[in-house]
Parts: sequence; structure tokens; C-alpha cells
Amino acid sequence: MLPRCALSVCHVLMLVLCLSSAEDFDWTKNDHGSFYYGTFPAGFSWGAGSSAYQTEGAWDKDGKGLSIWDVFSHKKGKIQQNDTGDSSCEGYHKVRDDVSLMKELKLNHYRFSISWPRLIPTGIKSDHINEKGIQYYDELIDQLLENKITPIVTLYHWDLPQVLQEKHGGWQNISMVNHFNEFANLCFERFGSRIKYWITFNNPWSIAVEGYETGEHAPGLRLKGTGAYKAAHHIIKAHARVWHTYDTQWRANKKVNKPVDLSNQKDIEAAERYVQFYLGWFATPIFHGDYPQVMKDFIGRKSVQQGLGTSRLPTFSPQEKSYIKGTCDFLGIGHFTTRYITQKNNPSGRSSSSYFTDRDLAELVDPRWPDPGSEWLYSVPWGFRRLLNFVKTQYGNPMVYVTENGVSEKMQCTELCDDWRIQYFKDYINEMLKAIKDGVNVKGYTAWSLLDKFEWDEGYSERFGLYYVDFRNKNKPRYPKASVQFYKRVISSNGFPNQREVENWRRKAIETCSSSNQLLAADPLTSHMEMVTEIVVPTVCTLSILLSAIFLMFLLRRRN
Repeated sequence: MLPRCALSVCHVLMLVLCLSSAEDFDWTKNDHGSFYYGTFPAGFSWGAGSSAYQTEGAWDKDGKGLSIWDVFSHKKGKIQQNDTGDSSCEGYHKVRDDVSLMKELKLNHYRFSISWPRLIPTGIKSDHINEKGIQYYDELIDQLLENKITPIVTLYHWDLPQVLQEKHGGWQNISMVNHFNEFANLCFERFGSRIKYWITFNNPWSIAVEGYETGEHAPGLRLKGTGAYKAAHHIIKAHARVWHTYDTQWRANKKVNKPVDLSNQKDIEAAERYVQFYLGWFATPIFHGDYPQVMKDFIGRKSVQQGLGTSRLPTFSPQEKSYIKGTCDFLGIGHFTTRYITQKNNPSGRSSSSYFTDRDLAELVDPRWPDPGSEWLYSVPWGFRRLLNFVKTQYGNPMVYVTENGVSEKMQCTELCDDWRIQYFKDYINEMLKAIKDGVNVKGYTAWSLLDKFEWDEGYSERFGLYYVDFRNKNKPRYPKASVQFYKRVISSNGFPNQREVENWRRKAIETCSSSNQLLAADPLTSHMEMVTEIVVPTVCTLSILLSAIFLMFLLRRRN
């Protein structure tokens, strides 16, 4: 059996919300110790997910164009250990293998993204359409459908064609609205007869803030105080344009954050402000037609204090507000962790202006929260239920699909007995079940992720997968972790039937992975892998910047 690797074993949390506006949910009650045994509604959809750049590899094969992540990851010092997604999981060459893993898991759906530069190398449709890219996604979609797995397709999971970045400045330029609409229209034309669910953007917060404000992600720009707001403004417009394109041309043809001190009104307001600057920034225009009032107030006031004539937050015209409002058939929510929020007054000088200082708050973590080694991800299951109830209250209880939820770990060697991931899924899925009991309209859940994969600026140092991938082997073999067996049983039972049975699932999953580990240890692939035996005690910072906690997607649903 393999020695246990250097890792901090733990569970994980998400954005906790505690808002005074909620009328039908007790935000002050955490129910930390309770577990609810029961099953999900009939027809609830269970799935797993991935994205193109993180898994496909084949970055320069069969006519694919460069993406901003191809260029960014090749710049020294941008990614941990200078990793790239050049080959990643080699998913481009392993479609049938990976669909067989999904079938073994008994998935109802699989969420993946389409690489814009793989279909349109320059990003401009009139330049060239790459038919080999079309063929790849044709094969993937057909394989899924043959195995009775519903495809859920993300149109944009961060891999903008590099030509559009170089020539137009990417999402800083309003021309992206038209280019993205042409790309989406091509996808609807070629794949639409087989796809019921479309997602426009994966985590627009990350695209805007980490791509154009902090520079941590591609394209790596640091346009503090303006870049994120401008990018987000164009992303929201692009989403609305694509929704209307689908609605008019294709639909008819195919039939949380928690305050530190619940007695302190300023902390309660800061917690709500955090959510509005994160989730509300994108969801409120889609549901209500404009940015959250608190964003307009805070950014406007700070802009005036900085001597600017207008707010750094762009404005929508009355016509644009009407055009954007209601462009959502259902809301996709990705959730990983939680923060405590407290009031903090930030300076208002022009040189210090940024998205983060505009919010006037600080993020805190509880040192008792378990973590698996990722600096931003802690396990706080009750935050998930709070977030889902916030969405219900704030946006009129829309149909919700959980499009990402999972936990990573940092490891230097092979370890398939991921007991901490089993605990995470068990706790978070149960909080989702409680939210449904509260009346939240959740229709499906996507575990993140099917495979270990390229984790953006973290490279391959973090692993989210249900299946372990050996990246040092050119064939990129996959091995099931214990969490595969546990999640499979949750799916088969559509929830948690009773305590004895659920405890038995966990015991059998660990027994299976222990046996698998023995076989894996005898495999030649482990001979070149670093083995360490010490146990690292996790450390927790009391204040951290949240890198990625809620992944908001705008989703388009085809009606039958």
C-alpha cells in the first residue's frame, strides 16, 4: 500500500450568506451537527464537469488556434512550476475512454466547454471555421447521447482566441459582443439539435477580476479600478445578445457570506455588500435589469472622491436594461467555500482604487474550518444552503442547477483513498438537499470535476478529480478514487436513504481504494513519482483574498 502523501486532510466550505432581507430562512441558525436523511425529487439530475483548456490538450493540433491561456501559460513564472495545458489529460484523444468513466459513474449529465479557437482559430467566423474541431465535439456529443448522458455545454470557459486579445483588447472591447454572438450562433447551428442546455459564461467574476484587474489569469492585465468593470459590462451585454439570438432564431425550431458579528449592523451590511459585488454584479442585471444599487452607490461615491467626473462602474441605457432583463431560463451556481465578512474602510485615493477596495470590507476565515491544502478552499457546508436560500429570496426562486461543487487537494504522490473528498461531497450534497426542503428550486448537481486537470495558475499542483490522472505518463491513465464509489451510490440512491446504508457506502469505498492503491503501487508508473511520508499540519490565515468561491454561470435552456 502506498505511503500517505504530504497533504492536509480536510473538508471544504463556501460563501456564507447572512442577509437581513431574507424572510423565510433563519440565517442565524447553522444546524452544524444535523444530517438530513432523505432522497432528492424524482428526475433530479446528477453529473460531473470539465472544461476544454483544462482537459483537452492538443493545444496546437488539427487546426486549432491559440487561446489567451495557451499564450499566458507559456510565459515563465505565470503558472506554478511553469506548467501548461498543452497536453493536460489528452481528453481530445480519449473521448470514448472518458465517456465510459461517466457511464460507470451512472451520470445523468456531463458539463463540458467548447473551445472557441478550436472551432474558429482567429475568433472571427468569416476568417475560417475549423471542421476538424467541429468533428471532435460531434463525436463527444454523440458518444454522450448514445450512453444516455445529457450534454450541458459551456460556450465560454475562459479560452478567448488570442487574435481577439491582440487586435481588440479582448473583453475590454465592445466588439467582443458581436464576435461571441457569431461563435455561439455557429455552435447552435452545428450542435443545437442535440443540446438541451447551454451555458454562456463560466464564472464571469473570474474573467473580469483575475483577467483584467489582478492579472493572475489570462490575459494577465492589471487595469485596476476600471478593467474588471469594463470587462464585466461587455460580458453581460454579450450574454444578453446570445440569449436573444437563441431565443429568436433557435428555441422555436427545436422543441455566501456570513457576518462576523450578527449583532453588528455594519457587518451584516458588509456581508450583503460582498454578495452583491460578487454574485449580484452579474445576476442582478440578468434578473432585474441593472447593477445592484450598493455597487452603484459605493463605486460612484469613491469615483467622486477620486476627482472623476463619472463613476468607474459603467451604466446601462434604458434600452439596454430592458434588453438584458430576463435573459435567463435558469441560473447556474458554482460553489466551493465560505468567508466571514466584516466592515473595513478602505482609502479612496485614485492610486489605490480597485474592485477590492471599492467594497469596504475584509474577508476572514475560521481557524477551525478544515482545509485540504488549497489556500482558498475551506469546508463550510452550511454556507451552501445559505447561498441557495439567498438566490431563492433575491431572484424570485428561479430554477437552479449547481454547475460546480467540489474540493481539491495538494499532493506529491498517488493517493486514491480521498476520504476528505467523500466527507465534503456528503456534507455539501446534504446541505443542498436541506435547501430543496426549504423550497429552493434546485434541479441538478454537477460534481467538480470528473478528472484531475490543469488548474489555471496553480498548474497541476491541485487535484479536483474524482479520477486520478497520472500527468507524468504520456498516456495519461485514469484511476478511480474512493470518492467515485461513494458518489456513484449517492446517484443510484438519489440521495441518502438511511444512516446505516450511507456509512456502509463510505466503508466499502475506502476498502476498494485500499485494494486499488496496492495494485497501483505495483504499477511501473509509480516508480518515478516522489514519495513522502511526513504529515503536514494545515495552517490557516485569518485574512485572505477570496480567489474563487462562487462560480456563476448564465445558463440558457432549450424548451421542448
